Amino acid sequence: MADIIIAGFGGQGVLVLGQLITYAGMIEDKAVSWFPSYGPEQRGGTCNCSVVVSEEEIGSPLVSKPTVAIVMNAPSLERFEPTVAPGGLIIYNSTLISQKPQRNDVRVVAVPANEIADELGNTRVANMVLLGSFIEATRLIEISSVQESLKQVLSERHHHLIPLNMQALERGRAYQ
Repeated sequence: MADIIIAGFGGQGVLVLGQLITYAGMIEDKAVSWFPSYGPEQRGGTCNCSVVVSEEEIGSPLVSKPTVAIVMNAPSLERFEPTVAPGGLIIYNSTLISQKPQRNDVRVVAVPANEIADELGNTRVANMVLLGSFIEATRLIEISSVQESLKQVLSERHHHLIPLNMQALERGRAYQ
C-alpha cells in the first residue's frame, strides 16, 4: 500500500499526475483513491492531491502521513516534508527547489524535472518526469498502465502529446 501526497502550484500538472497513478492502479485491479485539494486560484495557487494505492480495500482517501511525497515547488516541500512517514520517500523537483529536504529518516530523490522537460521541448511534462522517477523508485504501478491511463486522463485533443509524455516518463526513470 502507498499513501501518496503530490503537491505544487496550480498549472504544474499535480492533479493530472495523481489521476495517472490512480487510473494505472485501476487498470492493474488495485484499490485506489484520488482526493484533490487546491486554493481558489487556478494557475499559480497551491495545489495538492492525496492518492492511495492498495491491494486491499481503502478505509479513507485522506492521507495525513504519506509514505511518498512528490513535490514540485519549495512551498510544497516545506509543507509536506515533516508529514512523510519515517522510512518513506520524497521525490522533489530539484530544478525549482534549491533547499534539499532535511530529513535523514526518509529516502530522498532529487530530479531536475523542469530542466529535463525543457530539454524535451515542453516544460509542461515536468510532472511526467517526476512520475517516471516515482514508478522506478516504488515499482507500485507499471509504465504500460500509465501509458494506457494517458488515453483516459488527457482529453482526446491532447492525445498527440502521449509520445512526448512517454519520453518524459522514460527520462525520469533514471532518477530513483
